[in-house]
Amino acid sequence: MAGVSTEQFMQRVVTFIERFEATLPEPVQQVDWANTYAARWTVEGQQGHLRPLKVSLTLRLDDLVGVERQKALLGSNTGQFVRGLPANNALLWGSRGTGKSSLVRALLSEYAEQGMRLIEVDKADLVHLSALLPQLAGQPWRFVLFCDDLAFEADDSGYKALKTVLDGTVEAAPENLLLYATSNRRHLLPEHNSDNLAAKQVDGEIHPGEAIEEKIALSDRFGLWVSFYPFSQDHYLAVVQHWLGQLAREHGLQWQWSEALQLEAVRWATGRGNRNGRCAYQFARSWVGRQLLEP
Repeated sequence: MAGVSTEQFMQRVVTFIERFEATLPEPVQQVDWANTYAARWTVEGQQGHLRPLKVSLTLRLDDLVGVERQKALLGSNTGQFVRGLPANNALLWGSRGTGKSSLVRALLSEYAEQGMRLIEVDKADLVHLSALLPQLAGQPWRFVLFCDDLAFEADDSGYKALKTVLDGTVEAAPENLLLYATSNRRHLLPEHNSDNLAAKQVDGEIHPGEAIEEKIALSDRFGLWVSFYPFSQDHYLAVVQHWLGQLAREHGLQWQWSEALQLEAVRWATGRGNRNGRCAYQFARSWVGRQLLEP
């Protein structure tokens, strides 16, 4: 180019290359599963990769109070899975804040040393799982794909990708893989009165319409349903006492349960409009923090 020396031209080329390289994504590192207990499946554009997560294994099954049936059901299923025995994909459904996600995290703490590994995946990224599954096949670890707060809208076709994950295609899913999902909806899709309009009666039996059949069929693909229900006041207060004791021990705080403290816990839940495990934990953190501030 006129007026530009060879040295100046080469410097411009180097600058352009450096700027271009800065726009490229970071090279994807393979997850070291021997030292990584959990990862997130992240999709950028049309490419997906696993991003290691730093997780704490401090949440134990004993920290989940009043959900013994749920712990037994999912714990047994997970125990079978990590031992290489037949087990089912599981749907944890029910009221918010009642311990669905916490139960999955507590099971990771319970079985991490036995080979369980957790992969978090957003429902929007389920369609890209075909790129992930070959990476898991043949590995010595037992992988649980975890979809938290899974639900689909009426016009959301993403549930078809979930069906594929649960049923598989011509190529079977790896035997070292299960799917655990949590949802506030048992059937994962919104249900409307209009769904019943297509119901028909044949030989004296009522047969649901296609809309209902489709919604039921999706959740039916989970072999295990684990239901969670709203807390009674006694259940809520038991969880409050558990977390107060736990946090007080961690911070060296002396405390004693009393009617005044119980009333304060009840008022906290009333102010938030719900009684559940999340609310109990938040109250315990607030109360212990305030006590530690006092001289």
